[in-house]
Amino acid sequence: MRILLAEDEKDLSRALTAILERSHYSVDAVYDGEEALSYLNSNNYDGLVLDIMMPNTDGLTVLKTLREQGNSIPVLLLTAKSEIDDKVTGLDAGANDYLTKPFAAKELLARIRAMTREHTRAVNASLHTGNLTLDLASFTLSSPSGSFRLTNKEFQMLELLMGSGGKLISSERFLERIWGYDSEVEINVVWVYISYLRKKLAALHANVKIKAARNAGYYLEELP
Repeated sequence: MRILLAEDEKDLSRALTAILERSHYSVDAVYDGEEALSYLNSNNYDGLVLDIMMPNTDGLTVLKTLREQGNSIPVLLLTAKSEIDDKVTGLDAGANDYLTKPFAAKELLARIRAMTREHTRAVNASLHTGNLTLDLASFTLSSPSGSFRLTNKEFQMLELLMGSGGKLISSERFLERIWGYDSEVEINVVWVYISYLRKKLAALHANVKIKAARNAGYYLEELP
């Protein structure tokens, strides 16, 4: 799952990015409202964590602009303000939830899970392909032969593949969704992680293979 974090306090932004990445989210961080709107034009995000007080364009303006555009992305507002009227204003503008600074990391993560649940799968759901099960809560890939707890990047790649219904996913799409637009990693990193996953599938005696379409991307194929 990919989150856009719009927070102008850079120390806080770095801390929140680390918290989210440890919880298996992919994160892009921006520092003002105009940049947030620019990134959101890609429709590449599953949720937005949005600070209200930001330079150039404030968070409420960003939120109102998104809703006027018909963008229904789940939005969690962050602010130092704790007055009831501020909360009401944010929720009336279309926010899904509201969190007042300072807050605990566990509460932030719980609220993100809650606000994205109806737009994605339930937190405790699993994906199934062939004899494989991917547990979205524990990041565990299992088959009748055993199980592995996947790394962050492995989990996100396999989640994309298993959720695609057998459709082709390009290497560029993997980079955008998992490493982000600003990443400087080379495209061959996708092949490296595909190789890791193939070894795990073989060890689990999976009746599913990751197939490559030359110069196009990867897809899952269930064996007869």
